[in-house]
Amino acid sequence: MSEGKKMTSSRRHHLKSLILSIAAQWIEEETAEIVATKAAYLAENAAKPDLSGDQAALMEICKKLHQALDKIDEERYDSEAKVKKSDKEIDDLKLKVVELAGVKKPALKKVRMSADSMLQALLGGKHKVTMDLRANLKQVKKEVKEEASAAVGDWRQNIEDKADRKKMFETS
Repeated sequence: MSEGKKMTSSRRHHLKSLILSIAAQWIEEETAEIVATKAAYLAENAAKPDLSGDQAALMEICKKLHQALDKIDEERYDSEAKVKKSDKEIDDLKLKVVELAGVKKPALKKVRMSADSMLQALLGGKHKVTMDLRANLKQVKKEVKEEASAAVGDWRQNIEDKADRKKMFETS
């Protein structure tokens, strides 16, 4: 296909249906192969028991089957334990790789945004929120500064009062 020409929709549809039909055929062949492999394995490893005979022979067959099941369960348990152990080792190694590589911190970008625009971004465009931080502040009176300067001016009087107290303790 050349660069200038585009594929028509009917041609594209035909190719898609052709690919899907080939994929469906492959899936059918694969499932048939799996069924045949399973049947061959069962025929080789699990022969049908001979059920003709008296009760003692049947009991012996049952005992053999139970022993085989126990052995298979032990093997399954052992293999599960190995798989869990290897999975844990893999997870530990992944953690070590992450620790060795280190966590890269992304470069922070300076964002200039007012409190109102932040709240609007968080709450969405529907909510109109205004946040006036100065509205709830208390008013401070300037008279407090005048009292502080008057207290500083009386320092001589405070020293004389303390000297009188000291004389009281010394005389007694």
